Amino acid sequence: MKSEDTYIAPMKPTVSKDTSIASLNRKETRWNRLSSILTYVVTLFVMVPFIWMIILSFQDNQTILTNPFSLPDSLNFDNYKRAFETLDMGLLYKNTFIIAVVSVFLEMIITFMSSYAISRLIYKREKLKNGLYYFLIIGLAIPPFILLFPIYRITISLGIENTYLSLILPYIATSISFNTLLFTGFLKDFPAEIEEAAVIDGCNLFTLCTKVVFPVIRPVVMTIFIFNILYIWNEFPFAVTLISDPDHMTIPLAISEFKGRYNIDYGGIVSASLLFIIPQLVFYGIFQKHIIKGMTAGAVKG
Repeated sequence: MKSEDTYIAPMKPTVSKDTSIASLNRKETRWNRLSSILTYVVTLFVMVPFIWMIILSFQDNQTILTNPFSLPDSLNFDNYKRAFETLDMGLLYKNTFIIAVVSVFLEMIITFMSSYAISRLIYKREKLKNGLYYFLIIGLAIPPFILLFPIYRITISLGIENTYLSLILPYIATSISFNTLLFTGFLKDFPAEIEEAAVIDGCNLFTLCTKVVFPVIRPVVMTIFIFNILYIWNEFPFAVTLISDPDHMTIPLAISEFKGRYNIDYGGIVSASLLFIIPQLVFYGIFQKHIIKGMTAGAVKG
């Protein structure tokens, strides 16, 4: 005989595994759509200044000053003609390219060797190793503008003003801290077993660095290469301080020639700036995959 106080619990609804997976997939799809929309919006905001520059490059100075947001009635290439007539673009590209390539090549060799010595060699005193490391990266806390006057005096003392060397040496010096920070951070996670195996096989220190270590750390090498090339390509303070000879001017310095004492050629500045930016966009588009690999290398340890 059943008691009247007997309680029968209600059955809980069962949720199938397929339903849970479908719900997660819907949430993931919504998040992906939202991320895509945000990406397109941010990209649009980033592209607005560049598109505006393109529009301004086809307008005359009067329109740029009075109605800069108007669309051009026709494609007027006078600004570009004036830019090529005023500036020797071939010479400027050559100067900038030589300075950038030589500076990056030398600084990569110097900072790789110093970073390898700090990261992999054994020191009798750990304090000496740490002291060298902090001495090299402390430059990140020093603004380059503070160095303009002492570097100018040193350049005059050495008699190398208005030469490629007057810019190459400061560019190498100011890149040491940034390069050392990236190189040492990557080399500290480099597997020591690879070096030990190479040494057992008879590799000396030079072969070990150039044939074993350097190829493996290619992602961070490419990242440093790209960032330094773009920095030197855009650098202006050192160039305007140390270079006054037109035969050795870089592109950013030459563009400032459109600004006179009493007037400014806005159309010439905009068109010359576009000619200056386009090679950077092409360069970045070619090497962007290396930047992503370099920034994410070592983030996941397996």
